[in-house]
Amino acid sequence: MKICTMQELLNAKVICNEELLGKHVYSACGSDMMSDVLAYVKDQAVLLTGLVNPQVIRTAEMMDMVCIVFVRSKEPTEQMIQLAKDSGIVLMATDKRMYEACGILYANGLVGNKVKK
Repeated sequence: MKICTMQELLNAKVICNEELLGKHVYSACGSDMMSDVLAYVKDQAVLLTGLVNPQVIRTAEMMDMVCIVFVRSKEPTEQMIQLAKDSGIVLMATDKRMYEACGILYANGLVGNKVKK
């Protein structure tokens, strides 16, 4: 699925790196706990979260993610936006709750991988 398709499905606002909306992504995860993302997530290209702090961007960068979607109308700080720009990570925000946003993406073909153990 292209990031621009995700944006349309979630009615999300693009915050930065709009030029990368044509990139394809094949999996996603949703979490507000970055320790869980680091411990259990493998090969996810998209992170859906309601957590707004610079550690979210750093975690996504370490995990080679290309897109972060902030749920519940959360907005990243300027520091976070700059980190994402520097890392080539698309930031978007949607008013949907995490459960709904993940469900919409899953129902439209964007899946998650098995949890690594």
